Amino acid sequence: MPAIPFALIQLAGSIVAILLVALLAAKLRLGDDVRLQGEDEARELAALSLAGFAAQEVALDRAGIGALLRDGQGRVMLLRRHGAQFAARLLDSHAFARLDRNFLTIGTGEKTFGQVTLDLGSEAQVWAASLRRLGGA
Repeated sequence: MPAIPFALIQLAGSIVAILLVALLAAKLRLGDDVRLQGEDEARELAALSLAGFAAQEVALDRAGIGALLRDGQGRVMLLRRHGAQFAARLLDSHAFARLDRNFLTIGTGEKTFGQVTLDLGSEAQVWAASLRRLGGA
């Protein structure tokens, strides 16, 4: 009976290890293309992010990568995709907002949060104007 070459055993071990890592990544949902499915999901995520935040108005990005939400107190929350999750921040200034037709680019000034460009369609101009009420830098 011929001996199995060490290189073949090494190759088989590598393939098994790669398959295990791929299975683990799938189980943890790493690399998923996470998108908001609708206004209800955006409202729920906002409420989970900040206790007492009950969104009255919601503007969803057309691709589902983020949203702007306003509550009854006039506070505005930016919800954006961050990896396989969503992150939220309250906006306190319009200094990091830029309008380009139907696209509104928004940031918080926080380097780790970054900025996001939302395709809000015709609502982009309305939201850009309303963000001016938040004040400057």
